[in-house]
Amino acid sequence: MVEIEVVYAGVDRQVLLAVAVPSGTSLRAAVGASGIAAQFPELDLVDCPLGIFGKVVTDADTRAVKPGDRIEIYRSLLADPKEVRRLRAAKAALAKRQGS
Repeated sequence: MVEIEVVYAGVDRQVLLAVAVPSGTSLRAAVGASGIAAQFPELDLVDCPLGIFGKVVTDADTRAVKPGDRIEIYRSLLADPKEVRRLRAAKAALAKRQGS
């Protein structure tokens, strides 16, 4: 058995679960075995992005867990961060022009 953690930060709360899974279990299967879906029914565990210690894992369906892994379940972004920064910069530039 391999000891891992599964983490998800919802809008209103965060959950960290310690889980033991058989050696060779994929990241996605380990998340499914954690039971976290029961606590967050809105999660789509089949397609949601997963990561380990802040780094996205592209092969979550095939990559096997390693002892001590902290699997993170990522939510979809509501807005593109680059677009938000661009809009904020444009708004600040407009305010500066109008104030001068």
